[in-house]
Amino acid sequence: MKYVNADRVLPKTLIQEIQKYIQGGLLYVPAPKSQHKKWGEQSGSRKMLSRRNTAIRHSFAAGSTVDELAEQYCLSSDSSKKIIYTKS
Repeated sequence: MKYVNADRVLPKTLIQEIQKYIQGGLLYVPAPKSQHKKWGEQSGSRKMLSRRNTAIRHSFAAGSTVDELAEQYCLSSDSSKKIIYTKS
């Protein structure tokens, strides 16, 4: 998260109003709910895990065992089962 000085982006009257509540501290201003993204959407992690999970399901359907897939993808057998048996 990038630090931005309020003096550079906010009107003086708004800064004075905010200073009634906090002075010299850090204030987080959240994005509107309409702009919230799910975990991993911005970094690409969500897409990468989706591709990995699809590959695991295809390998299982092609005959790989749960234990083989767990070893190949550095997962526990339980995690591999969850991926295989959960619809995405």
